[in-house]
Amino acid sequence: MDVAQPDWGPFRALARRTLRDNAPLVLTDDVRALLLRTAREVAIPDAEAALRTEAGALALIGEAERRIADGSNRLTDALHRMWRLQTSGEFDGARQEMRDVLAVEVVPYYRVLAQEQLDDMADEP
Repeated sequence: MDVAQPDWGPFRALARRTLRDNAPLVLTDDVRALLLRTAREVAIPDAEAALRTEAGALALIGEAERRIADGSNRLTDALHRMWRLQTSGEFDGARQEMRDVLAVEVVPYYRVLAQEQLDDMADEP
């Protein structure tokens, strides 16, 4: 599965403004398009319905932000453990780190990265 690296910069800036700084959310066509695209990229269904209300849109932003941050942290932590295990020759443990990510991760981009790491270890003992 080939998934391009998402550009979450504009979304994360919007999330910071609305969630952290409490700036008002204005659902322009561009903001709606950004939220729908991001929802697709982080596997949130029914984003269209969430955009019917400001509360729904803010909840969508919060969930997308959580999925991006949690997935990134989960994958980064697992990669560090995987590399440490690979360095010590523990390839079964290294592979298990990526399997553990795949067991819980919902963001397609992070799933692809974890699967690629797992596939790269296929030839290891």
